[in-house]
Amino acid sequence: MSIDKRQFLQNKKEKIALGGGQARIEKQQAQGKMTARERLLALFDPGTFVELDAFVKNRCTRFGMDKLDFEGESVVTGYGRIDGRLVYAFSQDFTITGGALGEMHARKVVKAMDAAVKVGAPIVGLNDSGGARIQEAVDALSGYGDIFYRNAIYSGVIPQISAVMGPCAGGAVYSPALTDFIFMVNKTAQMFITGPQVIKAVTGENVSAEELGGAMTHNSISGNVHFIADSDADCLNDIRRLVGYLPSNNMETAPPVETTSDVDRQVDELDYIIPDSPNKAYDMHEVIGHIADAGSVFEYQHYFARNLITCLARINGRSVGIIANQPQVMAGCLDMNAGDKASRFIRTCDAFNIPLLTIVDVPGFLPGTTQEYGGIIRHGAKILYAYSEATVAKVTLITRKAYGGAYVAMCSKSLGADMVFAWPTAEVAVMGSDGAVNIIFKNDIEKAEDKEAMRRQILEEYAAEFATPYKAAERGFVDDVIEPHTTRQRIIDAFLMLAGKREKRPAKKHGNIPL
Repeated sequence: MSIDKRQFLQNKKEKIALGGGQARIEKQQAQGKMTARERLLALFDPGTFVELDAFVKNRCTRFGMDKLDFEGESVVTGYGRIDGRLVYAFSQDFTITGGALGEMHARKVVKAMDAAVKVGAPIVGLNDSGGARIQEAVDALSGYGDIFYRNAIYSGVIPQISAVMGPCAGGAVYSPALTDFIFMVNKTAQMFITGPQVIKAVTGENVSAEELGGAMTHNSISGNVHFIADSDADCLNDIRRLVGYLPSNNMETAPPVETTSDVDRQVDELDYIIPDSPNKAYDMHEVIGHIADAGSVFEYQHYFARNLITCLARINGRSVGIIANQPQVMAGCLDMNAGDKASRFIRTCDAFNIPLLTIVDVPGFLPGTTQEYGGIIRHGAKILYAYSEATVAKVTLITRKAYGGAYVAMCSKSLGADMVFAWPTAEVAVMGSDGAVNIIFKNDIEKAEDKEAMRRQILEEYAAEFATPYKAAERGFVDDVIEPHTTRQRIIDAFLMLAGKREKRPAKKHGNIPL
């Protein structure tokens, strides 16, 4: 190759690497944001990123598009390694036409998605875009459709991870929404269908972009997003961490890691964690922390439906998905949002062969007209559906209350739990003792001379017999009543026993989850 051709290639690549130019790069960095290429270099192991389709350009010549002075398109695509494992990615470049998506931009993204599926590797999308490129009209809209279609078709085949690191508006929001895990960067990222100006014009409401579609809004109120980060760097580090809990595709299992946590460790603290009063709360995070390997808990949707905890963790070095009631919030009741949160997490874990540990302390479904009118029946049914559909190993631990339909919903034996443990403090019943006594023994209490004394006596006798795990154990709905300090050992042993589990469902096109 001649020196001239080599120099031409080098100059062209240098210009492509500059994106929209140095001035726009500096403006991006001044806002506390990395550039598209900086993000990819931070995401992947050093020296492993390989860019693809760097020379692809838009084909639009209308509305001055042919006069814009930049090379390449407004998205960078390629592959690299995260902890040595192959991962594909695309990163939208806000310095080129505000990261707007047009025909060739979409084609680059679609090509990366197709390539990831062919080799069975996760794909990460780093979103930072003003939306559709208006100059390209229906070509841009068709490009979005091509991406959405693949998001849906590849769902459950390879892990799809999205990070919203800047604006993401209009139809652009639906690609992240269709992926498995969504991150947002606090203060610099916004996501909404219609912006503040449109809302003001149509409804008269005044709302800022951050209030409407900021990271905390979507993490705590809408539940659209699963993780929040304080900066681009933190977000990319969290994505790297998440990938470690996941298999590369649905035919594999997540890679095990070395653990320093003792397999035979007994946790004496668990013997004293349940309060004497049945109405007193405790922090379920402590229970999870004692069972999981040290430092391995990675919480999912921490700020949304906080009455239910969902997290990825490692137990004996293996990835596990944990779903647990949180007695500190709404007494651990299940509500509409908890239904959405749990069912989504359960199905994600099941799709990627991640075993499930369910920790139960649930007094019931949250009562009230707001819940009933909002469709708690439908939302609660999602949990029932998700657990019943899941074929991964399912282990359940009942720590205290397990009442009524909520007990059934929290991965009971009836929904296919492979192993159910209960602590001696567990109460497995249709309802609490107070309510049961008021209904069953109403006439006896009414006839007594000292109604309150009679009620106390009946309550003590009823609680002693029925507010325990032993009736459920007698029927085989609880496999074993265990001492709390042995919990970690028993759960490790259960998952090892279930490692070879194989379970199939009837052949069908697909089920019909109550959405």
